[in-house]
Amino acid sequence: MAGLRERKKAQTRKRLADTAFTLFRERGFENVTVAEIADAAEVAVSTLFAYFPCKEALVFDAEDEYERALTAAVRDRAPGTSMLDALEAHLVPAAQPAPDGPSGEDFVELVKSTPALLEYAGRVRRHWEASLAATLAEEAGVPEGDLLTTTLARFVLEANFLATYGDHSPEDLKAVFDRLRHGWADFGTGTGQPVRGSGLGHHESDASNRDDQATVTQL
Repeated sequence: MAGLRERKKAQTRKRLADTAFTLFRERGFENVTVAEIADAAEVAVSTLFAYFPCKEALVFDAEDEYERALTAAVRDRAPGTSMLDALEAHLVPAAQPAPDGPSGEDFVELVKSTPALLEYAGRVRRHWEASLAATLAEEAGVPEGDLLTTTLARFVLEANFLATYGDHSPEDLKAVFDRLRHGWADFGTGTGQPVRGSGLGHHESDASNRDDQATVTQL
């Protein structure tokens, strides 16, 4: 019986999210009320708010699932795979949307064209950032709040956010990962080129620097 209830709840949640997205795409986010969404989905407004805390959350109904997938990409990476490589494989290219859900292009266009949704997307990213930073620290064997892992989580997710909503290509995002591996010392000098597979995540330092670089090599 519990399994049946959970399935019905999942179906109701999906119906609400799908209905909301269809209305938002047709009429614009600001031109659709929560009451109209509930009516179209044949539920009470109170039921809608039992599933979603605000109107913006209806667009980001899979955010918890994506957060779990993000941290799992690090925790479940293959032996010998750096955390940076695992994150690149997960984020570039972006995961494909479910066949029965809205297309990725429609989702991105709706968010980009709606300031309230773009701001909400930033809040979601910051929440993911905290989870990812904690996972990176755990996997690297350093205290939670470690500056290197916190910075890496912010850098990777901010780059992904900018690539997604800023008209950048997957190749642009790959270039960011390349630069994270290669380092920034020669950036802007015209002499250095990113080398895939080197730098952060595959660093080989001399013996005198190995202790200082311990966390870096684990990333």
